Amino acid sequence: MTGTASPPRQKRRVFADLTPLRTSADYRRLWVGGTISWMGQAMTALAISLQVYEITGSSFSVGLVGLFSLVPLVAFGLYGGAIADTVDRRKLGLHSQSGLAVLSVALAAAALLGYHRVWLLYTVVALQAVCGALNGPARSAMIPKLLPPEQLPAANALNSVTMTSGTMLGPVLGGVIVGWWGYQAAYLIDAVTFVAALYAMWRLPSMLPEGRTGGRASVMDGLRFLATTPNIRMTFFSDLAAMVFAQPKALFPAVAVLWYGGDARTVGLLVAAPAVGALLGGLFSGWQARIQRHGLAILLSVAAWGLAIAVFGLTRNLWLGLLFLALAGCADTISMVFRSTMMQTATPDGMRGRLQGVFIVVVAGGPRLGDFLAGTVADLTSPTVAITGGGLACVLLLALLAARWRSFARYDARSPEA
Repeated sequence: MTGTASPPRQKRRVFADLTPLRTSADYRRLWVGGTISWMGQAMTALAISLQVYEITGSSFSVGLVGLFSLVPLVAFGLYGGAIADTVDRRKLGLHSQSGLAVLSVALAAAALLGYHRVWLLYTVVALQAVCGALNGPARSAMIPKLLPPEQLPAANALNSVTMTSGTMLGPVLGGVIVGWWGYQAAYLIDAVTFVAALYAMWRLPSMLPEGRTGGRASVMDGLRFLATTPNIRMTFFSDLAAMVFAQPKALFPAVAVLWYGGDARTVGLLVAAPAVGALLGGLFSGWQARIQRHGLAILLSVAAWGLAIAVFGLTRNLWLGLLFLALAGCADTISMVFRSTMMQTATPDGMRGRLQGVFIVVVAGGPRLGDFLAGTVADLTSPTVAITGGGLACVLLLALLAARWRSFARYDARSPEA
């Protein structure tokens, strides 16, 4: 049997690499706690939407929930990154997660007391976004301090599994819990889920940014640093090309009826398909640890997203359309893993919080711009033109960006350069 790889080693090459969970107790607690709390937050998000609709009977009012979340997230994203580069990131994570837990308790208390007011729900949603904007940069900047660089792709793949599984399962559990025991039960369970996340943060050592000299880290310094780092900048440009030009989600209700003769259940399938692909991309990510050309991997995966969306726009068979949406979701996860890894390894520790703040703004704002662009083009032309044209525009823009910054495709993780 000499020369034959053992079964466990073969499995690691196919399935998600669990090495970060085995080698770092701090990361393991952080990942488990984050997975549990993310599920609880997804439950609360659905419960709030259901409660707003029950109070108002208005879909527009439910839509405002997203707006009340988006605006603070974008506004405080950069500011949260600057704070994460100034203070002990462990304490910032503890305080922001404690704030999220308190907000869930407040929702539960209001529901138990029968105080059903839309303004309260909107206020809580906005404050949750502020806490998330403070927590995200701090949490992301901690990971490179807990793991060696070669384990970061595996860690980012595991993080993608957390986000995708929570997004998929959290609303399902939230709907069941609200249906059986009411809104207060969903909110209380969410508050309890933060115990694991807070315990994980509490067990961490102090996480002061390297090179900290006192005073507040400047947001403008972070943006000026980004202007001097073409490779990091390209990770944002490539993601914007995908999310702004090839984001078909806003058109799912229309295409469900026009293309497939479906209904709300069909829309649910279309929404779920990219998430299923993203989850599979995270679960079968063991091969990614062997990839060193991260820039080229990002270009190929974003191009795959654009092409999959373009082909989806030409399909009229539901199951074929779902297949291409799942392929797009898988490509998006691969891109996210390498983009996050590049940002973590090629960015100095003292700048990681601010760069993560920019990442939050891009991730939060890009899809919303994409929804607006897709809806506008579809109204002026057709959903087919908006979706297929958007996918092809993504690929074309990506090719132009790659031609302008050719060093990006040559980026090697063994000698990272921002």
